[in-house]
Amino acid sequence: MNRRGLLLLTPAIVLLVVVFAAPVALMFPTSLRPYIPGQGIGEGWTAENYVKLVTDPFVLRVGARTIGLGFTVTLVTLVAGYPLAYVIARTRSRARPWLVVLVVFPLLLNLVVRSFGWIALLANRGLVNETLLALGVIDAPIRLMFNFTGLLVGLTHIFLPFMILVLAAAIHNIPAELEEASGTLGANRAVTFLTVTLPLSLPGILGGSILVFVLTISALVTPRLLGGPTYQVMSTMIYDQFVQLLDWPGGSAMAMALTAIVLLMIGFSSLLAARYRVRG
Repeated sequence: MNRRGLLLLTPAIVLLVVVFAAPVALMFPTSLRPYIPGQGIGEGWTAENYVKLVTDPFVLRVGARTIGLGFTVTLVTLVAGYPLAYVIARTRSRARPWLVVLVVFPLLLNLVVRSFGWIALLANRGLVNETLLALGVIDAPIRLMFNFTGLLVGLTHIFLPFMILVLAAAIHNIPAELEEASGTLGANRAVTFLTVTLPLSLPGILGGSILVFVLTISALVTPRLLGGPTYQVMSTMIYDQFVQLLDWPGGSAMAMALTAIVLLMIGFSSLLAARYRVRG
């Protein structure tokens, strides 16, 4: 890289260091401090906070729940978002800008408002249960909140636009002539999709999946509102460690673990993207 290119990257590098690297670097020493109940951060150094992450059954259960939720939300948004993204990318009429507006519009609403909207829908006396009870489908309200189902529904709704926008951009970059050529050679729509469109959209699938996964496992507001104080994920557990228990060392260790998971996923996706480019 020449000097001019390095100068162009300098503002982004400085911003990354100040916003991301520096806070993480400051948090790491805190994670190695002991925690004294009633007093706070103790003296000396210890690895006990990290040992707890891999030995405490509750922490392991919450960590597994968080990762499982991340993969599930990513899969659901991918399956639900791909057809919508394809329609947006391939639509050539004047309706395309309106389709984009419909996808982006939920992002204009406050996250707390959207989460409370799902509370009104999923509560025991919410619209969903009241409708099912009125239709005679169920005899008693179904528990749709403070569990995996509530978080899955809420987070899928919140992060679906991100997946659609990334996929639509990737599919739009695929020349439509390739699909037409496949049809001319005798391939039906299903074969064309599996052999042409899907492979060429893999960078968008990978990028959208990583984005949604990272946003899901680090989300705080929606898991707190739809999961409540009892059904925790790593982000809400970290929040409780810092704010309620004042266990900054323990919270810092959990935050470092969550950061490591995010970095590993980004590194893994970069490796897959590099292999795809080489094969391409």
